[in-house]
Amino acid sequence: MKAAVRLVYSADVDVQTYVSPDPDDDGVWVRLIVGPEGGPGEESFDVLVCTPLWLRRVIRTEGPQIGRHHLIVEPFDLRLAIGFLLRRFEELEAPTYDELAEKLARLGLWEFEDHRET
Repeated sequence: MKAAVRLVYSADVDVQTYVSPDPDDDGVWVRLIVGPEGGPGEESFDVLVCTPLWLRRVIRTEGPQIGRHHLIVEPFDLRLAIGFLLRRFEELEAPTYDELAEKLARLGLWEFEDHRET
């Protein structure tokens, strides 16, 4: 089974038209809506696309950061970063969607990452 990215967007910027005001120092959260290729259903995976300088500035002001679900780029080009993410998400395979989602969660913050059925 493979993943199909159905939608990519950001709550902060228009991912189709965004041009960074400072390509050396920028960071934007991106959400990918992903489901099984050829099947119903979808779930969200969030990735922070940022530059090393942006990350360095955040560390200086906010302290240490956990690096999960970050895509570090230089310079900041959101369209190139999204193209990279699309390829990475869509190249993964697994026997079941649950196993595929576990792999996808290594790339982006899965909306059900810590969900446990009781």
